[in-house]
Amino acid sequence: MRDATLGSISSYELRLTFLKFKARVLTMVDSLEGYSYGALEQMLSSAGVNPVHAKPLFSAVQRRLVSKDLSAAEGILPPVARWLSTGNAPVLCPSKQTDCRPSGDGFTEKYMLRLADGAEVEAVRMGFSGRFTACLSTQVGCAMGCVFCATGQMGFSRHLTAGEIVSQAHHVERGLRESHGERLRNIVMMGMGEPLHNFEPVMEALGIITDNRGLNIGPARVAISTVGHIPGILKLARHPKRYSLAVSLHGASDEERGKLIPVNKKWPLADLIDACREYTEIKRARVFFAWTLIGGVNDSADHAFRLAELLKGIDAHVNLIPLNATEGYGGEATDETNVRKFQDIIQASGLPSTVRQRRGIDVAAGCGQLKASRLIKR
Repeated sequence: MRDATLGSISSYELRLTFLKFKARVLTMVDSLEGYSYGALEQMLSSAGVNPVHAKPLFSAVQRRLVSKDLSAAEGILPPVARWLSTGNAPVLCPSKQTDCRPSGDGFTEKYMLRLADGAEVEAVRMGFSGRFTACLSTQVGCAMGCVFCATGQMGFSRHLTAGEIVSQAHHVERGLRESHGERLRNIVMMGMGEPLHNFEPVMEALGIITDNRGLNIGPARVAISTVGHIPGILKLARHPKRYSLAVSLHGASDEERGKLIPVNKKWPLADLIDACREYTEIKRARVFFAWTLIGGVNDSADHAFRLAELLKGIDAHVNLIPLNATEGYGGEATDETNVRKFQDIIQASGLPSTVRQRRGIDVAAGCGQLKASRLIKR
């Protein structure tokens, strides 16, 4: 007799649900891109394969970016080829590009990538000739809920694995080599998600990306952006590698910031600033503070003076970002005159400041605009 709890669910629907569940579980077992050099050595050894084969395998995956038929790749000898053909070896990340939007500037491109479980994330290539940057996602959606951020408006679905993060960098790098004959110079963890909420996989991914046997992007050329995840900031301060830290502020009081960044209630501004001071003292490194300028909300001279006072005594650099419009937030960017007045006040206080150049706005690839819009349209 059919279980009454199944109601009128068809066998097809049950099968589809099972396959989606299986795919989601499989993504948690990381792909080959998510294995460091040391992890590959250990995995080969435990499989009865001489760990010396880790070198050509890591090179094929992480430097030459082989994307298919890995067992036939240059340098892959029969013992590794046989192991790869078994059902016990991890496979390459099965991500698929479902959309690509090139900007009119000729340098910026936004990619939509579908993962094994059907989830979609976005990655962006931006920059200029000779200094290209990849902006990578770390989560499907985001739990932080920033009101003006398209990803925050999606809500949180799941964390990405290290392999899913590294595979984004590979995807951008492959396209860059093909279209411009160049290589990535910088990585910014500023795509979909809160990187420090997914700390361990992000650190594993960056360890692989910065390995000189792979993409070889130096830690100094990697920036990690956070909305103010204090536990993650303190862990990053004690992490052996020295990545740049970028902290989103957007308000100089708890009341103002809380309206834009809901997690300010959990991690108040005073505690966040203390954590940033501790970070600078431990790392002996500057913190970059991001301030999204929203017309009539946080762009007045008073806001600028209070921001300068808040950051007094910290080794800080202020990045000013005119708001990029999103469908879910009705605010508008401040005008150019206010941007310059705001920056003048910040610089007069002794703090260095940069107005971030707007790139990829025509393809919704700007700061705060990344969102799996294809999913929403369904």
